[in-house]
Amino acid sequence: MLLSIVYMLAQRLFGLIALRGRGEASKDVELLILRHEVAVLRRQIKRPRLEPKDRVVLATLSRLLPRDRWHVRIMAPSTLLRWHRELVARHWTYPRLRVSRGGRPPTSVVIRKLVVRLARENPTWGHRRIHGEIIGLGYQVSAATAWNILDRAGIDPSPRRSGPTWRQFCCTQAKSMLASDFAHVDTVMLQRVYVFFLIEVATRRVHILGVTRHPTGAWVTQQARNFLMALDDRADAFRLLVRDRDAKFSASFDAVFTGSGMAVLKTPPQAPRANTYAERWIRTLRRECLDRVMIVGQRHLVAVLSAYVTHYNDHRAHRSLGQRPPNATISSIDLTAVPIDTRIERREVLGGLINEYMRAA
Repeated sequence: MLLSIVYMLAQRLFGLIALRGRGEASKDVELLILRHEVAVLRRQIKRPRLEPKDRVVLATLSRLLPRDRWHVRIMAPSTLLRWHRELVARHWTYPRLRVSRGGRPPTSVVIRKLVVRLARENPTWGHRRIHGEIIGLGYQVSAATAWNILDRAGIDPSPRRSGPTWRQFCCTQAKSMLASDFAHVDTVMLQRVYVFFLIEVATRRVHILGVTRHPTGAWVTQQARNFLMALDDRADAFRLLVRDRDAKFSASFDAVFTGSGMAVLKTPPQAPRANTYAERWIRTLRRECLDRVMIVGQRHLVAVLSAYVTHYNDHRAHRSLGQRPPNATISSIDLTAVPIDTRIERREVLGGLINEYMRAA
């Protein structure tokens, strides 16, 4: 740019020298023509676009004209003065030297994300405990770095001593919790059939324990024994059973679970929300299946429930499980590896009442 300005100034200088050799009459005629051309351009162009080198030339040469002649220019007098001030300021302003900043290099994004993840997954860990875990994973960072990362993320670097939050407490308890309840179905002949079920709160897996028209305390207790026998070694993973205050849940029913090391939690009277997981499954069962089928009898209901529970446990996506079914064995599904032209097959459940989709083999 500097060379361009020097070239333009030299060109203008030679032009002035050439003008001195010409007659006064020819110069006056040329000035009149140039003024008329400028007037025509002003009518067509509201605001001309000037490059920095044009501003330098106009600001420099305008200083040679009397101030009363500045109004004939394409820019305002204040603009000329501002350009001249900027030209002087740039001339006497020394360029800044680019000095590389010293000090330690910034912490990598991987380490920052790892520190925040460890702090959120382990609320009782302080920055020292997190620092030790990161060192064990092979990353070389200081304890002060871990403290700074936590502080910038809005996490207390010191360990929490007030215990877990309600959300963390409930999620921890849900992994060892069962919920039980009854659902009733009215057949075509207006006969009421009761469905006794249990749901694993952590995985949302549903178990249909029995279907009968006349549930009694002895029948419910026997279904509970059959359920624990089917669980076998998995029964040791559960510590809590949530149930309502229905009279069909007798003392013998509670004894079956307490004998296996579980504690029975009774919901408050007339408080269905206290057993929210079981109540939510009943609503899902009615909306997706029972409200769309005419149940003929008890055997028909058993067949329908068997097909729906298989679909619910093995295929139906659950938002709380990351859009995976309760019986899923993989932690995630990589959809990016699926070709676009892959053929998708449909499998009908309950005669097309529910559809399941899968990739063709």
